[in-house]
Amino acid sequence: MTIQNYINGEFLDPISGEWLDNYEPAVGEIYGKIPNSSEDDVALGVDAAEKAFSHWSSTSQQERSKILATIADLIEASLDELAKAESKDNGKPVSLAKSVDIPRAASNFRFFSQAITQFSSESHESTGQNAINFTLRKPLGVVGCISPWNLPLYLFTWKIAPALAAGNCVIAKPSEVTPATAFLLSKICAKAGLPKGVLNVVHGLGQTAGQTIVAHPSIKAISFTGGTATGAAIAKTAAPLFKKLSLELGGKNPNIIFADCDYDKMLPTTLKSSFANQGQICLCGSRIFIERPLYEKFKVDFITKVKQLVVGHPEDTTTDLGALVSKEHLEKVQGYIDKAEKEGGKLLTGGKKVNVHKAENGYYLEPTIIEVTSNACVLNQEEIFGPVVTIMPFDTEEEALALANDSRYGLSATLWTNDLNRSMRLSSAIEAGIVWVNTWMMRDLRTPFGGMKDSGVGREGGLEALRFFTEPKNVCISY
Repeated sequence: MTIQNYINGEFLDPISGEWLDNYEPAVGEIYGKIPNSSEDDVALGVDAAEKAFSHWSSTSQQERSKILATIADLIEASLDELAKAESKDNGKPVSLAKSVDIPRAASNFRFFSQAITQFSSESHESTGQNAINFTLRKPLGVVGCISPWNLPLYLFTWKIAPALAAGNCVIAKPSEVTPATAFLLSKICAKAGLPKGVLNVVHGLGQTAGQTIVAHPSIKAISFTGGTATGAAIAKTAAPLFKKLSLELGGKNPNIIFADCDYDKMLPTTLKSSFANQGQICLCGSRIFIERPLYEKFKVDFITKVKQLVVGHPEDTTTDLGALVSKEHLEKVQGYIDKAEKEGGKLLTGGKKVNVHKAENGYYLEPTIIEVTSNACVLNQEEIFGPVVTIMPFDTEEEALALANDSRYGLSATLWTNDLNRSMRLSSAIEAGIVWVNTWMMRDLRTPFGGMKDSGVGREGGLEALRFFTEPKNVCISY
């Protein structure tokens, strides 16, 4: 597959003529190339976006809604093609891409196609002063959207859809590790009748193309999902330019299991929250804390369930875990497993590279459980972002809360208990942007999404996203 940039409604090779290799994680081989875009490519995209902005921002909400809904329809019609492309590019099972990633991408466009028609602002009558104040919400102009490799189309559309719905023009950069579905989405947007220049997709490296997008003076806002260190670098560049920033960063999420939980519901859900997408989801519950009376039973049952998970080729319908996204990432995750004993941990199961038949060079790893004795260890403090979880007992609610909050991150938390009062106390006290009680990854697109502490700045989703991609302007009229 030869991927091209999508600029001003045209598919273009990089101006420099430089390309990057694109690897298929399942087999560890190059299967295509992508543009190694430079400042010139970004500048071309910005120029196209600026020229398109006047027309796009003045279109009615109904017209923008119609185009976004058409994009959603076309994504759904291309389900099989997009799911196979996502799997080949990322290493995740085709079944996962088909049931979660691609349907969610369509839902993102459909949701914001409807949300923009319901987006309202405030007015305030100044009684006794014969005046009224009302707020206009104006699109920002050209905005930058930079998305990660773990949920490529899912998170790419999560940013692009509200930006377009609000009337902005977009310069988007997908991860250079997983560019395929963003390329296919470009074709869908052209087919749906999105005007030229409204969406421009520039492929390339973060430190070159991505950095150019962040630093470009004509780009008014940056929406980024990725690592915390990269988010800090983006903020350092963008802050002096007074850009709006939305940063959805890392997580080291606690999964707190009390003895009074619904055990039969908790166990399969915890299996999923630990290893879905090979553990490469920022919301995975990678620190599992279990109340001591339940600890030994949970440990035995959890190990048994994890050993039953099938690591295999993404196209195999029996596969539970596919390949990790890259050789470099596999080596990073293995490096953390190798530190387990030194960190006072005990490897309970997994931890080894898996050789898959006819895919011996693929990036496969066994799902791994490590028992730890201290939350201060590296395994519990740093984001591993792979099929690795730690387990540890606790004795009291107060101890569980302290363990949960003892982290630089604060993205999400999962709480298992049938005690309503406890669930309310802990939900309020846990330092996380999202708390799931007796469930995991149950998402309502109307709700705000984002984290506290080093997990990010700002919120995405629902009306929060439309507020981010617009500028409020107050108008006061005296009569």
